[in-house]
Amino acid sequence: MNKTNLPKNHAQTSSIDFEFDKQHIWHPYTSMTQALPAFGVVSAQGCELTLDDGKVLVDGTSSWWACVHGYSHPAILDTMQQQLGTLSHVMFGGITHQPAIELSKKLVGITSPKLTKVFLADSGSIAVEVALKMALQYWQGRSQSQKQRILTVKCGYHGDTFAAMSVCDPEGGMHTMFGDSVTQHEFVSAPQSRFDEPLLSHDLDEMRAKLISQHSEIAAVIIEPILQGAGGMRFYSPEYLIGLRKLCDEFNVLLILDEIATGFGRTGKLFAYEHAAIDGQCVEADILCLGKALTGGYISLAVTMCSDEVAQGISDSPAGVFMHGPTFMGNPLACAAACASLDLLAQDDWQDQIKQIERQMKIELKGAIDYPEVKDVRVLGAIGVIEMNSTVNTAELQQEFVDLGVWIRPFSNLIYIMPPFVITSAELTKLTSAMKHVAKGITASSKEAGFISHG
Repeated sequence: MNKTNLPKNHAQTSSIDFEFDKQHIWHPYTSMTQALPAFGVVSAQGCELTLDDGKVLVDGTSSWWACVHGYSHPAILDTMQQQLGTLSHVMFGGITHQPAIELSKKLVGITSPKLTKVFLADSGSIAVEVALKMALQYWQGRSQSQKQRILTVKCGYHGDTFAAMSVCDPEGGMHTMFGDSVTQHEFVSAPQSRFDEPLLSHDLDEMRAKLISQHSEIAAVIIEPILQGAGGMRFYSPEYLIGLRKLCDEFNVLLILDEIATGFGRTGKLFAYEHAAIDGQCVEADILCLGKALTGGYISLAVTMCSDEVAQGISDSPAGVFMHGPTFMGNPLACAAACASLDLLAQDDWQDQIKQIERQMKIELKGAIDYPEVKDVRVLGAIGVIEMNSTVNTAELQQEFVDLGVWIRPFSNLIYIMPPFVITSAELTKLTSAMKHVAKGITASSKEAGFISHG
């Protein structure tokens, strides 16, 4: 085994076969010939990950924003264990079961009143695929089958499957790699109005112009409400979302809200769209996508919800039925886990948890804005971001963070955290301190490089 290809804190007697992993197993966005180093995790508890060499890391990512209750929560584990012993999986075609019914009741109860129909999928990307198909099939049922285009904003991210990536950012996304295989949709500039500032007067002009000229061909607008996640961790004004809902109504197009990353408390509201209200009424989607934290991160599950009107249009289409049905649709084990996670949110004072996390991050990250290589520092709910001036070296910084005892995975020019809601103040300080330490190190390295290049 080539020790140089392993994380430097890896023990010689590791129980994890790193060499097999390196030679045979794909990891997200990695090369099989020049693979990034992988750290071996053997257990997780609360907000901590234990590596194969015994090193313990505070998790700053909630395993890609999903494990909001932390790891090994007894309430979720007990529920899953009970469900595993009775009905772990059964096909959903022609069969139903109580976990799916119970979860759907809960979701209809906590989302906006307009959303009454529930499609239980198995991943966030599929939830988006389902949403796009719903929008297209709806217009078939309304005798407007020419409405086949989707309109969205740049800097968005909606998943890696083909329909989902067709509405991701056209420059930073995957469009250039897959060319004409990706359906070409319509894009306008991303919102520029910051979350805590009034709507810029021109921010919706491009969206309006596109709808004026092409609304007869546009089936729906899809957008991540308030937070553009993997497209840049950008927080935008709730007033933009309010204006967008009005435009969709004016030009007769559906509004799809992708809350996969933002749902279940992450931004400080149960759903991010709740930040945007018209006359006291929250902005309502025609179609809503949920995932990630839906099960507390314990098992994959996603949901696409829609209104009665959308469901009726689909039912009136030539097919007469909605044309989608995954093998693991409505998986009872996943539905039971989601019910347990939602029960925890209902019982726990998660709003106060998020407020405390937000307050602490604002205080502890504030000083990073003074570092020359830092472009911006921003915090919303349980999301903390240090944006650098240039792209960072993910592999190099990953090792630095592990050495500091935290799990933070930067990407592009962003050093960010989305910790579990149950994180302690001391654990959070460890994360924010590590973020500042690494950001300051990048600043120092840039200064040194500049001195050398000009010396």
